[in-house]
Amino acid sequence: MAGSRLPGNVRLFLAFRVLFNARFYYPVLAVFFTDLGLSLDQYAWLNVAWAFSIVVFELPLGAVADRVGRRPLVVGAAFLMVVEMAVLAFAPTGRPTLLFVVFLVNRVLSGLAEAAASGADEALAYDTLVAEGRRDEWPRVLALLQRLMSVAFMVTMLLGAAVYDPVLVNRVLGTDLSQLQTARFPVYLTLVLALGAWAVAVRMREPAAEAHDPEPEDLAGVLGAGRWIRRTRFVLALILFFLVFDSIARLFVTLTSSYYRMIGIPAAFFGVLGAAFGALGLVSPALAQRVLRRGRPWGSFVVVLALAAFGLFGIAGSDGWWGALFVMPLIVGWHLLAFFVSHYLNDATDSRRRATVLSFKSLAGNVAYGAAGGLYALLYRLSDGTAATGDAVLARTLRWLPWALIAMAVPLLIWSRGIPRMRKDESVSEGGGK
Repeated sequence: MAGSRLPGNVRLFLAFRVLFNARFYYPVLAVFFTDLGLSLDQYAWLNVAWAFSIVVFELPLGAVADRVGRRPLVVGAAFLMVVEMAVLAFAPTGRPTLLFVVFLVNRVLSGLAEAAASGADEALAYDTLVAEGRRDEWPRVLALLQRLMSVAFMVTMLLGAAVYDPVLVNRVLGTDLSQLQTARFPVYLTLVLALGAWAVAVRMREPAAEAHDPEPEDLAGVLGAGRWIRRTRFVLALILFFLVFDSIARLFVTLTSSYYRMIGIPAAFFGVLGAAFGALGLVSPALAQRVLRRGRPWGSFVVVLALAAFGLFGIAGSDGWWGALFVMPLIVGWHLLAFFVSHYLNDATDSRRRATVLSFKSLAGNVAYGAAGGLYALLYRLSDGTAATGDAVLARTLRWLPWALIAMAVPLLIWSRGIPRMRKDESVSEGGGK
């Protein structure tokens, strides 16, 4: 970064984020569950359980991270990832009820892992930069992270979809494997990444500046952080923006493979599309940094809304393969959202409550995502989402997403425009972050 070598913790943070998040089964996520015997609404309920488990554990673990250190939480998250992948890799088939229960266990473990890592890994890396007097380099770290994630995402998308396809696997290996057998190959590969994430996590160290006079009790720290967020309207606005945009975007992303199948794209191309859209992460950091330099926080989220709404309206209005093109602006908007929220939120929060505040952000996002997923599952079922009508119901329900985004985002933009730092990018947040 500007000719200087990144601190060890920051390099390990980058490696951990890549290994923890780049999963080979993502390009076939929805069809993986349905091909093994679940219905689409059962899959939606599993995602609700995943989000609910994060909601339950997010704040307590964030407070623990601020009190006892971030490294134990990151190591624990990596270990839980190993366990959740093992459960998924060896889940039994042939008994739908048992399969649903096993997948439910997997989703709870996955949510617990996400809650443990959320805030702790980012706070550890950010505080490492602060301890070395290099705080201003965080946007560049975020840019590097997005580019590394994009490369990893492209690899996992291409390879994950390829090994999922029995036709391609049998042609390459000269075997006669079924879809049920190859369906687990992306999970096996992700289990390898989980072991790598654990190996990276154990090498992390608490930064020297970590002795930061923590809150006297974990509960008091959580409540104190919550009161500070409520008083600091700029931070509250950031968290509200995150939960609105992230919940809608993430709901669609979990349905992308079903959407691609609906518009007639063969499964072998799911990974190609995923990799192509993943490549957007190579350019979106430059766009994000340009918006940060030239715009105000309020304007940054107007850009995110414009991209996300355009993408969702295009997706909802298309019924052919060309509809996949509208996924591109949605993904770019999602990348920008993560960049903007991380930059502004870390800058506005001091070290002693950083992991807890980041956990509040993740908690809010997962509450919203869980609610969106539960509502979607109910609406899908009420729309008679049987196997025979599944595509028609999916097409109908996708039309609700852009309007849901508009209905939530526009009032929030109107309200937030009056917040001081939304009008002027000051160095200190309203309410005294630092």
